[in-house]
Amino acid sequence: MNRKTVELDEIDRKLINLIQLSFPVSTHPFLDIANEIGTTEEVVLSKLSRLKNEGIIRRIGPIINTRGIGGTNTLAAVKVPSDQIDKAAAVINKYDEVSHNYLRNEEFNVWFTVSAPTQARLDQILNEIQTELNCPLLDLPTIKQFKIQVNFHV
Repeated sequence: MNRKTVELDEIDRKLINLIQLSFPVSTHPFLDIANEIGTTEEVVLSKLSRLKNEGIIRRIGPIINTRGIGGTNTLAAVKVPSDQIDKAAAVINKYDEVSHNYLRNEEFNVWFTVSAPTQARLDQILNEIQTELNCPLLDLPTIKQFKIQVNFHV
């Protein structure tokens, strides 16, 4: 797996720490963020763009209770040969419905969560991923959901 280190300055760190748990709901959210961390709106937008391009930030958006609006979600895992991990991550990350994925040191080694508006769309995504990767896939539907708050202080 190819991993590169991305250098973060003080403003990058403040920005990452702030947006993980709080995002202003206002007509000028990036200006509000800039004022809070002591910079300009242009700097915030530029840094967010760079951090997204570098893969530090995958997306900025709301976390919606999928089931609360009639959708469905699942935890899935695929058994991927070690030399195909990067390909698997790229295939999985193509789907906006995937919130995150991670590598585990287990037989089924690439895990990811998928939320979709319907079971049919969820099944379509899982089938497409399994077909493209040609690897065994586990679908582990949510029975009971526990929400924990995760904050990666950088």
